[in-house]
Parts: sequence; structure tokens; C-alpha cells
Amino acid sequence: MFSNFSVPTIFAHRGASAYAPENTLAAFELAADQGAKAIEFDVKLTTDKQVVILHDQTLDRTTNGTGQVTKQSYAELKELDAGSWKSEKFSGEPIPLLNDVLEAVGKRVLINIELTNYATPMDGLVMYVAQIVKKHNLQNRIMFSSFYFTNLLSARKLLPEVPIGLLILDGNQGWHQRVVSYMFKFDADHPYVTDVTGAMVSRLHKAGRRVHVWTVNDPADMRKLRSMGVDGIFTDDPILALENFK
Repeated sequence: MFSNFSVPTIFAHRGASAYAPENTLAAFELAADQGAKAIEFDVKLTTDKQVVILHDQTLDRTTNGTGQVTKQSYAELKELDAGSWKSEKFSGEPIPLLNDVLEAVGKRVLINIELTNYATPMDGLVMYVAQIVKKHNLQNRIMFSSFYFTNLLSARKLLPEVPIGLLILDGNQGWHQRVVSYMFKFDADHPYVTDVTGAMVSRLHKAGRRVHVWTVNDPADMRKLRSMGVDGIFTDDPILALENFK
């Protein structure tokens, strides 16, 4: 399943988001230029069934638009500025389509696609994403993650060769995902940084799963997690991770 995902794997979280506006092509290309072997990003579905990359359920924080992402058409979204909030040098950076990102960097980096239709779980997002991945023939360079296990089970049916990782909320919030993790066979668990223990890593490895930890930006945490044997981390700062998570 993870033949192309070496250990350790550094996933540039929403691209090199410490340096460029998150979830933009600029951030993904910069991550690759900085030496990251993998990136992570979030996908959602527009009203006209286009798969776009944006983390929040609303446009307000990372664009000059407002309102729910999934209530907009791509024609509306492509007019927005998704870069100026980070820096004026990224002014005019658009919200990217999944298709365009796979075209641009799909063969440069491995990709974790987080299926984030948390507000619209019945919208068919997984099917549209699977179609695009298959169109680009990138099944061996992709993994899927989600806090919703139903998304992952759907992805497994559509693309059984693509690994799936269950995201687990931090602390007590993650009890539901922890229960689900015992019930279903995922290829990886993605726990929160402060919840990881050596015993957890050992147990998951014995179950044949990888452990990818989110979101790790402190050098001491990076070194500690690597000493525990975790397989990968999600980080906003690939340069820092390349120095400390090895």
C-alpha cells in the first residue's frame, strides 16, 4: 500500500504553509522546492461538482470572499484572492482545483488528500475525487485521510489500491475515532501530536498500521516522535522537519 511512501515521511501540511498561503499551488510548489517528499491538503465540492482545495468550511479566513465554500460555484470561487491574507506578494493566488494541483505537482510529491466534506457528508465528494485521481493515474502516489470513517470506506471501495488513514481528534474529542479505529482495518492512524505515546505506536505497528502525526511544528516534538518510531508527521515547516525528523 505504501510502497512509494518512505519512512520517515514529512507531509507539508497544506503545503509549505509557514511560508506561503495554505492550500494554494504556491504553497505546494514551494514545499516541493524545499525538499518535502509529500504534501497534505483538504478538498471540498462546489455546487457545480468541482473539487476545490480549501480547509475551512467558510471562505472568510483565507480568501477575500465570505460564506460557505460548498454553496459556491467554481466560477464564483475562481475570482477570489486566496493569497493576500498571508502576504501581498501572493496577491491574486487563486483557490486551486484538485485537477490542476495533480497536474502540476502530482509527479513531484506524494499526496495526502483529506476528504473534508464534514458539513455535507452526502455530497458525493469521494466519488469525484476518486475519478480525478484515476484520470491522472496517480493511485500509487496518493493516500486518503478523513475524520469521517465513512469517507475512507467509500474511498476504499472506489480505489482499493490507495491507502487510507483515519484522522483522530485530540484528547477526549477523539474517543469516537479511537473506537472506530479498533473496528475497521485502516492502513494508518493519524493522531494528534500531544496524544502520541510509545505504547500507541507499538500497538498500531503490531496491527500493521502506520502512524502519521498532526500537526508538528516544534523541533523537540519532531525528535521525540521520531524516537518513538512514528512513520510520518504533518508540518507547516518542511525545512524545520527535514532537519529534525530523520
